[in-house]
Amino acid sequence: MSVKQNSELVSRSACELTQEIRKGQLSSRELVSASLAQIERVNPHLNALVTVDANRALKMADAADRQQAQGESLGPLHGLPVAHKDSFLTQGMRTTWGSEIYADHIPAENSLIVSRQIQAGAISVGKSNMPEFGAGSQTFNKIFGCTRNPYNPALTCGGSSGGAAVALATGMVSLADGSDMGGSLRNPASFCNVVGLRPSAGRVPLWPNSNSFGQLGVAGPMGRTVADVALLLSVIAGPDPRDPLSIPTPGSDFRVSLDADFRQTRVAFSADLGGLPVSPEVRKITEEGVKRIAGMVQAVDYAEPSFSGAARAFQVLRSLTFAGSFGALLKQHRHQMKRSLVWNIELSQDFSAEDVIEAEAVRARLFQDTRVLLNQWDFLVTPVSQTLPFPVEQEFVENINGEPMSNYIEWMNSCSLITLTGHPAISIPCGFTADGLPVGIQIVGRYRDELALLKFAHACEALNKPWCSPSVISVI
Repeated sequence: MSVKQNSELVSRSACELTQEIRKGQLSSRELVSASLAQIERVNPHLNALVTVDANRALKMADAADRQQAQGESLGPLHGLPVAHKDSFLTQGMRTTWGSEIYADHIPAENSLIVSRQIQAGAISVGKSNMPEFGAGSQTFNKIFGCTRNPYNPALTCGGSSGGAAVALATGMVSLADGSDMGGSLRNPASFCNVVGLRPSAGRVPLWPNSNSFGQLGVAGPMGRTVADVALLLSVIAGPDPRDPLSIPTPGSDFRVSLDADFRQTRVAFSADLGGLPVSPEVRKITEEGVKRIAGMVQAVDYAEPSFSGAARAFQVLRSLTFAGSFGALLKQHRHQMKRSLVWNIELSQDFSAEDVIEAEAVRARLFQDTRVLLNQWDFLVTPVSQTLPFPVEQEFVENINGEPMSNYIEWMNSCSLITLTGHPAISIPCGFTADGLPVGIQIVGRYRDELALLKFAHACEALNKPWCSPSVISVI
């Protein structure tokens, strides 16, 4: 197969590919081989996948083809090559969390999100790169180095699910999973022109999980289209008794048509979530996307919940989460942990009980304010990221529009403040800058109503398509 033919094949959506496989027009072996060829051609330049097991993937593909030939029941992801974030356990395949501490760690079990994909027929190709323990929206670590933006390899792909976004954007895999605390599914999706969904807490159950009652960090799907994201969500969502927050609705509820009529829909729009600095190009492209949406719905109005105190509340709750997850490691491995991670863990020592009580009160108020707002409007639309992809050597954005950013988290408040609302949010492609850099748009839906959010995002995706067509799959 020529490079052109291979690139055309791996650029198709997961939904298209699974239908071709089911009709016998394409074998899993052919698709996985094309995926591996794309990885071999592109990954050395971008460093999206840090562990690849080609032999294992091909054996899984052959088994999938035999299963189909024997007329056995096929899972929703049958034959599709997927990548798992390097924070999810993969039995017999290295899992490092981007940390030197776990550089040679080989798990004996799969995380639930991985096992569900395999049970649904997916072919595990490898692991996607991430920053150390997922700390930061810039994908780099001491083990594997940095992952580069496919639209400009001198720039970052975002993070922390950065390797996943790049692997999707360049056709290395058909689907990818990720996680999101302060924007880790949404930011790299925006920076790489793909789709990333942060579901409501409990929609995708987490196991194993040392912080079972935490609500800041969630797992979720990424894809090249909204329909692909819905397909993956249909597999990884659904109840599990080991996660006390898991939502009882079955994942199969998301395996439906996403077509819908939005002529009676009302949309709230916030260009800066209460005054956050947003770069002019991001603001311009987001507003252009909102104008397109306005032609599809009943009304678009400027509105937002009050984010007063939300940035500090997120800092408090995030630092407590990090201290609980990594505090013990810090005592033994400080010399192996990056400075920003150490700072974030130790920040918890600066907060009093009153600080924690206030942060929880802000979170509770923000949830209710957002719930009330989304009773009046159906969706809230905002920028995903406050700025464009920045140099890959730079750990984080240091200022936006001349306003200094005091730490590695602050420049992503456009996502982290939405995290604090508890509501599901999706990043979809919106347009490109004059320099050819992608910009996404963030859509927030009603609590636990991911299906309505996916349907609306699907409609917006169709509107945005003429402005989001540049592909990097065949040109890298």
